[in-house]
Amino acid sequence: MISLTSDPIDVAAALLYLQSEQAGAIDFFLGVVRDNTQERPVDRLEYEAYDRMAISEIQKISDDAHQRWPILRHVIIHRKGTLQIGEIAVLIGVATAHRAAAFEACRYIIDTIKQTVPIWKKEVFKDGEAWVNAHP
Repeated sequence: MISLTSDPIDVAAALLYLQSEQAGAIDFFLGVVRDNTQERPVDRLEYEAYDRMAISEIQKISDDAHQRWPILRHVIIHRKGTLQIGEIAVLIGVATAHRAAAFEACRYIIDTIKQTVPIWKKEVFKDGEAWVNAHP
């Protein structure tokens, strides 16, 4: 399951989707909006994406992960729009038979998404704003 959404991410629904009788391990990465960056107070984050291309690139990453590790199920959900402190910006979930594969695949997916997928993050401060990634 792969999606971009403006709605809050439902961790319980993702966990339910990942559960399988064959899965001995389910690993999650939750990227959460924090209240500061480099000791500068953050008010909120704003995410923009080129949806069609982002989904296509995430699918390629997912396909590659399935080639590298014995993934039973996966969930990749990324938020768009304005997010407040404490909200989940991204959820990566991986179910495998054993924990090592789940940890490795989950880390690979999030690290590769951050490097290659056209999703842009703007940090909004009390006194200004800055794009973290190059903006389209």
